[in-house]
Amino acid sequence: MKLTKEQTAIIQSRGSVRINAIAGSGKTTTIVEYAASRPGNPSILYLAFNKSVRLEATRKFEAKGLSNVRVETAHSLAYKQIVFAHKYKVRGQGYKNGEIVDMLRLKGNGEKHNEYVIATHINKFLSYYCNSSTVKIVELNYLETLTDKEAVAFVTKFYTTIENGTRAILNKMNTGEIEITHDFYLKKFQLVNPILYYDYILFDEAQDASGVMLDVILKQEATKVIVGDVHQQIYGWRHAVNSLEKAHYDLLRLSTSFRYVQDVANLASEILFWKNHMAETQKVSIFGRPKPVKLGNLKATIARTNLGLLLNAIDFITDNPKVKHIYFEGNINSYTYADDGTSLYDVLNLQNGNLDRVNDKVVKSMRNLDELEEYIEKTEDVQLATMVEIVKEYGNEIFAIMKKLKALHVGDEDRHKAEMIFSTVHRAKGMEYDTVYLVNDFIAEEKLKELNKKEEADVDRLMEEVNLLYVAVTRTKGQLNIPETLVPAGFPASPYINVLKVKAEGNPYNNVKTSSLRRINKHTSTPEKGIIKKRAALKEAAKPWSAGQDEELKIMFEKGMPVSRLTVYFDRTKGAILERLKQLGYYLD
Repeated sequence: MKLTKEQTAIIQSRGSVRINAIAGSGKTTTIVEYAASRPGNPSILYLAFNKSVRLEATRKFEAKGLSNVRVETAHSLAYKQIVFAHKYKVRGQGYKNGEIVDMLRLKGNGEKHNEYVIATHINKFLSYYCNSSTVKIVELNYLETLTDKEAVAFVTKFYTTIENGTRAILNKMNTGEIEITHDFYLKKFQLVNPILYYDYILFDEAQDASGVMLDVILKQEATKVIVGDVHQQIYGWRHAVNSLEKAHYDLLRLSTSFRYVQDVANLASEILFWKNHMAETQKVSIFGRPKPVKLGNLKATIARTNLGLLLNAIDFITDNPKVKHIYFEGNINSYTYADDGTSLYDVLNLQNGNLDRVNDKVVKSMRNLDELEEYIEKTEDVQLATMVEIVKEYGNEIFAIMKKLKALHVGDEDRHKAEMIFSTVHRAKGMEYDTVYLVNDFIAEEKLKELNKKEEADVDRLMEEVNLLYVAVTRTKGQLNIPETLVPAGFPASPYINVLKVKAEGNPYNNVKTSSLRRINKHTSTPEKGIIKKRAALKEAAKPWSAGQDEELKIMFEKGMPVSRLTVYFDRTKGAILERLKQLGYYLD
């Protein structure tokens, strides 16, 4: 294979180095070539970000005949040394908040649901400590992880209880009284100061490494290669740290993408320059392909949030009734369950007053959705908040919706058959698709500037929001379909970038909920209001079409915009849209 000058410089490097590799720059291929070029058949450890990356890397190293390379994840490495040695029993998922209440016999002390709020913060403190490089809990300030004023006030009041509860759970796991979590054995791995007997350690996706694992790596005598993309850091909410900024080795770069064309590279660069609104930033130089690679038919819709993704998945199967196969990255069930096992259906049953059908102990303790939302404010439980939004949006239709989506969903082995793949940006990381459609729930530049002006602005979080859009944009190998609100002002037109016109509505990031008129009418507060809205829609639908509207309709329809979105954009019924398209000469079966 022909290597770029940057790849050659990395392969010929000596000593520990950092590699900042932009999306699609062939970093894994470069690392394989680096390993192959090491003299003397040295022992090499490659640390992958997750299991799927580990399997892919194993295949590539084996194809190169590199039997001297051992491929692990941080957890698989720690598991072998800690779990086997201590004969621990490992829990598949973390402990539910209700289980922590029972184990520690927490009391509410007369305040509503206090014990569950305390348990939630104990769970979060556990995660914060286990993923940090810190040895002692007392050296951490859990309050620094919170932003919501109510959450800060609550934790300040009960800090000692939360900290002591965290210690108690750690002690129970350490003694084997209860099953240990994956985070726990990784932390214990760090605390025993392991020696890794390798000549080289290749640390991939280092921009989203846990502080605990980075601490282990930096203490080793091996030559270290820290690889990542500073602009793909999107797991700060999991207490990830950017190892490229923590390690102090020579910095090398991979700035040429083999995935996407130059126009997409330019767009990605312009989006990253939005960071200049928060802090002085140099524009990132990204070099793309002169033209796309040979493309297949793998299409993906990528969203910032589970809610945004679900809305678009529903629109897709509604507007395309002949669709036979869809696929959700990470398994469709993962979009209806929180990490702690709380189900979307628990929240729905709470709204319906069917507490006997609620399985989750925390949700079951609530009398209604209002109480659950109070709990969310005190705990900053983002996943639970998303479930509440979905329940409010769809109500009892959730059962039929999920049944339909699951019926169309194919397994991993048939992923290539999917007419559309749906993924959040976090699950799409490391993936690439022939055509990408972005959901309009990412942060826009104007909203970014507005949020940054606020006194309580969380700059790190805003930077990460820009990274999320950058990651989403750079998943495409060919065509990118992007809402106009996400395109930098003055960005030139491109045959590879299809800009979708949208109508802004009031959500946190000034983005559109692409609901059909049926859903809009469904969620009015009274039947009378629903009738009024429906009559208004019918009145609008009867208005004559202007020449300008006809032209807009033709362009948007030819670019593939779903009918449900056209109804929202033109404020007309689905029937009116379809009838006008027929009048304009479009054949609709």
